[in-house]
Amino acid sequence: MSLTLNPRAEALKISGIRQFFNQLPNYPDAINLTIGQPDFPTPEKVKEAGKAAITANLTGYSHNAGLVELRQEISAFFQDTYNLVYNPLTEIIATNGASEALDAVFRTILQEGDEVILPAPCFAGYEPIIELNGGKPVLLDTSDTGLVPTAEAIKALITNKTKAILFNFPSNPTGVTLTKAQMEPLVEELSKHEIFVVTDEIYSENTFEGSHTSFACFDAIKDRTFLVHGLSKSHSMTGWRMGFLLGPEQYVTQVLKVHMYNTVCASVPSQYAAIEALKNNRDAPEMMNRAYRERCDFVYGKLTEMGLDVVKPAGAFYIFPSITKYGMTSFEFASALLKEGGVAAVPGSAFTKAGEGFLRISYAYSMPTLERAMERMAAWMETLEKK
Repeated sequence: MSLTLNPRAEALKISGIRQFFNQLPNYPDAINLTIGQPDFPTPEKVKEAGKAAITANLTGYSHNAGLVELRQEISAFFQDTYNLVYNPLTEIIATNGASEALDAVFRTILQEGDEVILPAPCFAGYEPIIELNGGKPVLLDTSDTGLVPTAEAIKALITNKTKAILFNFPSNPTGVTLTKAQMEPLVEELSKHEIFVVTDEIYSENTFEGSHTSFACFDAIKDRTFLVHGLSKSHSMTGWRMGFLLGPEQYVTQVLKVHMYNTVCASVPSQYAAIEALKNNRDAPEMMNRAYRERCDFVYGKLTEMGLDVVKPAGAFYIFPSITKYGMTSFEFASALLKEGGVAAVPGSAFTKAGEGFLRISYAYSMPTLERAMERMAAWMETLEKK
């Protein structure tokens, strides 16, 4: 008798992001533009708060939903920043990163065969997490609408099996975000249907143009919206695993049980660090954004000079040029760029089939690194033109 495994787990594949990142040891001279991780250190006072918690032996369990003081700071941050009111005692959970918040939500709301609409291209982790929880991802292809979803496209995909729609703006991998005017028709359409809205706004503090508007700001859908957030990108705290989930009490109460049995609570030293980040270091993202804006402008300009069609990012730290005119799949293009051009980027197909024909470049790297990478890429692109 042979042991069997969950076929959903066996069907999982290593993400396209990691497939290319994991090749880098074979190309020691290549310039890596694959990973979306800030190249800034965690702010010093935030690190000190985490160290102080460890020194003071504040390393046991917290309440399953997180330290009350942290939830109060999360509540105050969203009220001050986005005029969103959430009860810190009943409508907020501190999670082990935004990824765990998403997993807990989908474990809570999905039943076998439920459909989740995904505006795509989208983050490589969304489809697998939905499928692992018995759901069916339904892609809303935005590649022909400027990488922005439309109300008409949403309406066309809603069926009696639709349980939720998952938004991510500013977007990984495109860097595109939505204005309030662009969101309004989407919200109007969603308000007509009994489905959940899950909005992953982990990059909201990394918005370069205008101000970020949350889907949770719209009264018409707030009563069924889960807002996922965290400090990984805004405060360069990817390894601290500090995420937030905010939503209506009647649903968050149920998610809390799933979170409890999955992880018990978020890392307590990380929670103390998060208190400091939200209480006294709210200006950290803008310091990083000044560098991201400069990098974005530089990379966008260079890609445009190379003749690539590209939508200029308005947030996050990714850019997503089209490479369709070269007659290669995105995997072939990215492989050749790595092997022949010495630059590692991620094929658009890593971000669902709607990303085919694109390339994701992360500019969460220093200007000298980006300058060398763009120089190499331009030289390699010239060889393509001659073929």
